[in-house]
Amino acid sequence: MAPRAIFVGAPGAGKSTVGRRVAERLGVPFLDSDALIEQRAGKPVSDIFISDGEATFRQMEREEIAHALEDFSGIVSLGGGAIQDEDTRRALIGQRVVWLKVDLTHATQRVGMNSARPLLLGNVRGTMLTMLEKRTPLYAEVASEVIDTSGRAIKDVVAEVVSKLSSDDMGANL
Repeated sequence: MAPRAIFVGAPGAGKSTVGRRVAERLGVPFLDSDALIEQRAGKPVSDIFISDGEATFRQMEREEIAHALEDFSGIVSLGGGAIQDEDTRRALIGQRVVWLKVDLTHATQRVGMNSARPLLLGNVRGTMLTMLEKRTPLYAEVASEVIDTSGRAIKDVVAEVVSKLSSDDMGANL
C-alpha cells in the first residue's frame, strides 16, 4: 500500500490546505507529517524545536514519514524541510510526489510572522529566501509533478491536482 500522492514544498506553498482538499475531493484520508509528530511528542512542533532540538524533530519526522509511506493509502503532506533528509528522499523514489512550488513573495505573504514555524522566526523574507535556494533542488529531485501555487486560488490548485491524479490513475488502469 502506498499513498495516493505526497505533497512537498516550502512553507506557505499550500501543502496542508491543498492536500486536505484534494483528499476530500478524492474521498481518501489525509495525513500531515507535522501533525503525526505533534501527536507522538504530545506537543507542538515549535515546542519540540525549543525543548528537544531540531535533530530530535528531524529523527521523529524521518520515522513518521517512513511509516506513512508504507502503511497509508491517502494523501500525505510532508513538512517543508522533510526532503532535506537523504533517507526520506530515497523513500520517495517511485512514489507520486507533487511539488507545490511557490515563489518568495507569495510564500512570505502566506506564512507572515507565524510563530508556529520555528525556522522562520526573525527575518522571515531572508530566511525564506535561503530556505528556497537550499531546498528547491531537493524538491525538484523528488517531484513527479510540479504545480506552481504562486498567486493562484486554492480551488484552482486543487482542481489541477485532482485532474492530474485522476488522469494518472486512468492511464495506470489501461
